Amino acid sequence: MFVCRACSIPWLPTSYVLGNLSVLAVGVWAIAQRDSIDAVLMFLIGLAVTILTDIVHFGLYYADAESRFEKTPDFFRFCGGMAILSLLLKPVSCVFVYQMYRERGGEYNVNFGFPKITQNRDAYQSIDHQDQSGSSASSYNQAEGGKPGSSSY
Repeated sequence: MFVCRACSIPWLPTSYVLGNLSVLAVGVWAIAQRDSIDAVLMFLIGLAVTILTDIVHFGLYYADAESRFEKTPDFFRFCGGMAILSLLLKPVSCVFVYQMYRERGGEYNVNFGFPKITQNRDAYQSIDHQDQSGSSASSYNQAEGGKPGSSSY
């Protein structure tokens, strides 16, 4: 696969560039399709994965590249600074993308504490009320023309 030299950072591998460009493409898709929850979730997961891979890339390649770019230290510092700034802004982007996910109807709750076990009993129908079942049975018996206690076999 060909990646233009102007689009890449000279001290980081092509996997860094391709990973971030693919997440950018999914982000454009998530913004363009306003009714898609899946696109936003994929963008959120992609941002989280690139945070981890960026940390690994910086850890592996920064020290070696610093010694290779002794002739142009300003260029190296600018490229490194922009890459680190991008890494620092990704968690903020994750918060905004998660908010967009919740606005579109996403139901995955992120809980950073201990999980709470609660039951929402508003959706359940109570079976304790005998007057509702008794009234429906008496209306059935009246429709049949019989008395509640008699049976017509």
